[in-house]
Amino acid sequence: MANTQELKQVLTRKQSILQGDAQRIAKQRAAGKLTARERVAKLLDQGSFVELDALVSKDGDYSGVVTGYGTVQNRPVYLFAQDFTVHGGAMGEMQAEKICKVLDLALKTGAPVIALCDSAGVRIDEGAAGMNAYSKVFAHMSRMSGVCPMIALILGPVCGGAAMIAQLADISIEAENVGRLMVYGPTVVSAVTGDEVDSKSLGGAENMSKQGGVSVSCKNEEEAIDLAIQLLDMLPGSNMEEAPIVDADDLNRMFGDVEASDCYGLMSAMADRGAYVELYPLWGPELRTALARVGGATVGLVVSDAAQENGELTPAGCAKTARFVRFCDCFSIPVVTLINSCGVKVPDTKSQSWTMITTSQLLYAYAEATIPKVSVIVGNAIGQAYIALGGKANADVTYAWPGSVIAALAPNAAVQVLYADELKASDKAPLETRKELEKNYAENVADGVAAAMRGMIDDVIDPEETRKYVIAALEMLESKHDSNPPKKHGNMPL
Repeated sequence: MANTQELKQVLTRKQSILQGDAQRIAKQRAAGKLTARERVAKLLDQGSFVELDALVSKDGDYSGVVTGYGTVQNRPVYLFAQDFTVHGGAMGEMQAEKICKVLDLALKTGAPVIALCDSAGVRIDEGAAGMNAYSKVFAHMSRMSGVCPMIALILGPVCGGAAMIAQLADISIEAENVGRLMVYGPTVVSAVTGDEVDSKSLGGAENMSKQGGVSVSCKNEEEAIDLAIQLLDMLPGSNMEEAPIVDADDLNRMFGDVEASDCYGLMSAMADRGAYVELYPLWGPELRTALARVGGATVGLVVSDAAQENGELTPAGCAKTARFVRFCDCFSIPVVTLINSCGVKVPDTKSQSWTMITTSQLLYAYAEATIPKVSVIVGNAIGQAYIALGGKANADVTYAWPGSVIAALAPNAAVQVLYADELKASDKAPLETRKELEKNYAENVADGVAAAMRGMIDDVIDPEETRKYVIAALEMLESKHDSNPPKKHGNMPL
């Protein structure tokens, strides 16, 4: 057993290795960024961090990443934090080995992984070995996808291959003040395109959020880390567990006087204590996707935003919602959908294929998901909006509010097709006749009662009792057991 003097010498030597380069650390802080170890300390419960492979180096060259495990609110997590003060956090062989070890341990033990990303890309001095290092990490992340939740935080420049870590994660969070997510840096982009761009306009949080490159943005690192902690609390440790249940609100609380066009009012009324975390708020905004607790259990909320061109579906909205539903399905998180959409937005001639492909993705995701699915039509459910989001084939239970319209075509278009002769033969003014026919169609042919009579929905409910009906349905479906036919995987239209 080592004596006290030997132990002191070892600890001193270890500390001198781990403390890093003082000048580079000062530069990191001057840029408004925390160090890798400071980020780990803010994320984990105090005193819980256990570092792995702390002294690993190659020819005395530090790997540029801090890896290990600890607890967040007393639940185990694994993590890796790239160290920008060492070769710009660039990925090399040793960094990849450390990250892959953490991913393997998470897979074996069933615990989430947090990636604290701050990397200039690949270690160019390692040549092909550096690129192979990335491929190993990506292979491990792909293998772990759907088994353990992965959250990536963009806390600095994250370029090239490093940016793919954020895309392979289930949820990505970018800090607005320091995060920059880019395929290529400004120098390369300017050289190729001739356009002068800076890193913020290229890979800043606002630009990435609008393009769907990140799930959500926060003002700074501290807020990003706090949000990651909040999200971890809503997720299970793995696909073999259920998310924690928290009794935080009255199960019988009334829904409140909320307009069908008020998407945020709908989400607040549905969620326990009105609390939810919206993902991809600036991308495909006609469909809002959020994680929340409803009746104490974590659910995925998909809510139409009728303020966005009547909630008409776009390729961006369909693609983001398809991925969100599949994410929920991976971790047995029920999906509650509140529908108010006039169908698919008419695309321009150059977007025909992309519109069909992404709409098919949305249909596929809902149909493939075996989780409990509860839909409420609060306004319009026209065409593909009904089929994908609320159809009886894609939802276990579907309700509708009074005044909802459920049809293949919107009333104005349906009247043109169904009542063309009546419009021509009418003695009244054409506009007056059309309005009467549209009203009759909406109230007697395409309303919720007519849909319920044909078995297209389960019931027309009092809007005030929406939350009660949804919670009751989720409780009834809690023991749902469903599976897809035996196969390696389906061929989702991508």
